[in-house]
Amino acid sequence: MASQKTIEIVKSTAPVLAIHGESITKVFYQLLFQNHPELKNVFNMTHQTHGTQSKALANAVYAYAANIDNLAVLSAAVEQITQKHSSLSITPAMYQLVGANLLAAIKEVLQDAATPEIMDAWAEAYGDLASLFIKKEEQLYQNAEAKKGGFRGQKEFAITKKEAESSNITSFYFKPADGSAIPSFKGGQYIAVSVQIPDLEHLHTRNYSLSGCPTQNTLRISVKRETGSPDGVVSNFLHDHLVVGDTVKLGIPAGEFVLAKTEKPIVLIAGGVGITPLMSMYMELFHFANNEVLFVQCAKNSSVHAFKAKSQKLAKQKPSLQTISLYDEPLSTDIADGVQEFSGLLTIDILKEKLSTLDAEYYFCGPVGFMKSVKQMLESAEIPASQLHYEFFGPSEALA
Repeated sequence: MASQKTIEIVKSTAPVLAIHGESITKVFYQLLFQNHPELKNVFNMTHQTHGTQSKALANAVYAYAANIDNLAVLSAAVEQITQKHSSLSITPAMYQLVGANLLAAIKEVLQDAATPEIMDAWAEAYGDLASLFIKKEEQLYQNAEAKKGGFRGQKEFAITKKEAESSNITSFYFKPADGSAIPSFKGGQYIAVSVQIPDLEHLHTRNYSLSGCPTQNTLRISVKRETGSPDGVVSNFLHDHLVVGDTVKLGIPAGEFVLAKTEKPIVLIAGGVGITPLMSMYMELFHFANNEVLFVQCAKNSSVHAFKAKSQKLAKQKPSLQTISLYDEPLSTDIADGVQEFSGLLTIDILKEKLSTLDAEYYFCGPVGFMKSVKQMLESAEIPASQLHYEFFGPSEALA
């Protein structure tokens, strides 16, 4: 535990971090990759280009400073971070590198305001925080190793199947290259995928939700082809160059966006490629639960709607499951064929029509704007916050 003096000093810096936090984290990442370019193999450099990672880290540093005397309020954030770190195989040595460059960035930005007393306090506080993460992540690594098919770090997996799910989403099925069992996972979790792209200087690592179920005896991810650069560098490489038989390195399954045990109805609300973790949950519910389940699939139109036929096939086999589709820009053929069940955006009235009760557990994932809309809709229906569960693709942010 940090000393009381350190706690007081770090907490007193919170107002300064609220103003200068993002400047500090931008300098931090510049120093980190300048001094340790090998860490580009781990970090998502697209997030660096967009600045989203700097903003997310600034918010995290501020939250730590403001709550250093009551870290229990940060338990959810700590869990989310440790899960992400375990997927990326973060090691204790990396914390030392991060700490040294973070302190250097604080000093560079705040200059004389960063007195020796403040720097010493932050060094002690960072050391305590790093120890907390290292301990929790080591437990995650040990738990992963102990499970059937478990391993530590990264492992070579071979592509056994490649399947188009829509005009812009393709599924990739993986099995361990050494012929061992697949690692166990829960619906909603993700894996880190590392690929070496020709003519690029470092490995590119991305987290992708698992879209399948352990009963398939494979790990399946379903990747949307992103347009533009650098956004689509990995997704386009996967779509255009990887074929059955190729191998990639995968991390251990991770993530806390998983189904909670409940007897309430369960509502899965997907926007676009946000369908991927929810499809995994849906398959898990099909095989292992008897809850009333409503799977709401929102897409632009049928051409970009992944898994519709597969989800409907499962619903026909189990009466407790139902699926509905909403298209906000339906094709003329969608309308003519009566393919879409609803046109436009999801409303609470649609949920009332399809559910026996609104007192359900809600899981939703998709673009940030979509999730904000869903969250506001459910809050307006007075659904308790404890029954709202959502996942971000990329750095987390507030859904105001």
